[in-house]
Parts: sequence; structure tokens; C-alpha cells
Amino acid sequence: MQLSNYKYTKAFTLESGITISGYNLAYSTAGKLNAAGDNVVWIFHALTANSNPEEWWQGLVGTDKLFDPISDFIVCVNMPGSCYGSIGPLSINKETNQPFHHEFPFFTPRDMIHSYQALSKHLGIKKIKIGIGGSMGGQQLLEWAITEPDLFENIFPIATNAVHSAWGRAFNASQRMCIEADPTWKNNYINAGMSGMHIARSIALLSYRHYDTYKISQSDINEFELHNYKSESYQRYQGEKLAKRFNAFSYYFLSKSMDAHDVGRGRGGAEKALRQIKAKTTVIGLETDLLFPIREQKFIADHIPLAQLNIIHSQYGHDGFLLEYQQIAEIISEALVAQY
Repeated sequence: MQLSNYKYTKAFTLESGITISGYNLAYSTAGKLNAAGDNVVWIFHALTANSNPEEWWQGLVGTDKLFDPISDFIVCVNMPGSCYGSIGPLSINKETNQPFHHEFPFFTPRDMIHSYQALSKHLGIKKIKIGIGGSMGGQQLLEWAITEPDLFENIFPIATNAVHSAWGRAFNASQRMCIEADPTWKNNYINAGMSGMHIARSIALLSYRHYDTYKISQSDINEFELHNYKSESYQRYQGEKLAKRFNAFSYYFLSKSMDAHDVGRGRGGAEKALRQIKAKTTVIGLETDLLFPIREQKFIADHIPLAQLNIIHSQYGHDGFLLEYQQIAEIISEALVAQY
């Protein structure tokens, strides 16, 4: 995929009421936009991913895959607040000529969509054939499908919700508390809060996986082992792994962005907002998802006109939306075939 950078140089007002003097979006594309401008597959990434879905959704994106650059124009944007090229906490605040750091004016999912709309026009997109995203990516997808009901032909929200739950917000708040408890967090430098983020990631992982995930992959064979359990070392490893590619500032503010997700805000409630969606909708849920339980996908499907709900089994819990690509591909293919 080709990585590009889009710059918006006009004033941009966020839901918080804060106005910034423009923003930039790192985005990746593959394939070419056809003459009609309607062969677009827009992929929305989750919390800590980047704009290259060929890296984190290899089973779905690429030549001879479900989303193929030979026929599709594939677009994925790095969400604002991330550390993979778009405006974020380490970007320069033009008013101070210093990085935003703790003063970053975080984007809600609705703010993100408003920023993507400008990029979409810049790219000449007239119609999005398929919009797809899991978790926080699915939240953005729903928001855009409501904001512009005529833009999307098909949408596939996966393991996501219409309003971020009190349960999900509690997990995020607990993770931010870990970062805030790190004595380096108050400092304005790139590695501030990283020890806290290690612990935060460990908490997050418990919500991403499932009891069976740990039972299958992290159980100890030696019954006489009294310390150094596999599950403990695994939790430490995951925190260290994230720290090699992410920073605490982006992690902190993106969790606040997720908490602000509510498609019904200012629209008369989530039910009314979802009824505005015109796209053919296939909602996909994961049976073992603890963070975004099936009831949340059922709520989405129940209130979008003529939406279908598909539930897949996975031992991986919420993370199954990244790993169960074969089941997801089959559901999407069948949904698209059924239309013709």
C-alpha cells in the first residue's frame, strides 16, 4: 500500500468546542479509483493499529484476497490522536511551536469522520462500495454511515457498538489511571508514562481475550511450578511489545476518543440515529467477546433498517475480529453475493 499525507489548512472545530488551525492525516491506498469513483473499500483500523491493513489484516487485504487492489480502491486512514503519522499528541501545536503533549485536544469519533470527509473529497470519492471496521474502527464506520447515509453502499461493522459502554469506559479509565500513576507522566517528553502504559496494556489484554484463550495458550504444564507462570510472563511481554511501537500519549488520548463514542449524541438517541443508515448492513459479532458483547451488535442490527446479524465463534475473544479472517471473509462474500 502507498502511504500519503493529507493536510487540511483551514480552521477545524472539534465537538469539545476547541478550534485548531488545521490537521494532517496519514493514509494508505492500494489500487486505483475507477472513473465512476465508486469502487472504494474504506477500512477503519482499531485503537493501536496503523493505516496499512495489509500488515494487520493480511487474510483480508491484498492481491487475490477479499479486498483486492486489482479491482478495489482501498483506503485506510490513521486516526487522529495516533502516533503513525496523523495529527496527535506529539504533533507541533502551531500556537506554541511545541508538541501538544498533555494539551492535545482529542478527537471524538465524530470529529474523526468530519476530518475524513475532507480527505474523501480530496480523493474524488463519490461512493464507498464497502465500509468495514472492527472495534474502534467499527465505531467510526457507524458514525460516518449516519453522518452521510447516501455515501455507503455496504457496511460491515465488526465487534463494535453504537455507544461505548460503561464497562468499556471503566476499562479505559483504569488504563489511564495506570499511566497517570507513572511518575514520568507529567513530563513533556516522548517516553513519558511508558511504564504506566505497560500495565495499562496488560489490563486491556484481559478485555481483548477470553478465559479459553488463556486456558489454551497460557496454562502451565508443570504442576509444581510456584511462580513465573506463563500467563504472567505473557502479560509483561505484551506491555513491552506495545511500548516498542506506541507511546503513552496516543494511548491515553485514543482511549478518551473511544469513550466519547455515542452515535445518538444530539440526534435523539442511538436508536433514532441508527435508523438513518441507508447502507446494506451486515453486523458481525464474536461469541466470546467480553469487551463488546453480542448484545451490543444485536442492538445495532435491530435498529438499522434490514440489517443482518452474524455471530462467529472464536477462542480469541474480542481480538477474534483480527484473527478470524476466514470466517469474516465468508460472511462478507455471502452478503455481497446475496445482493445480486
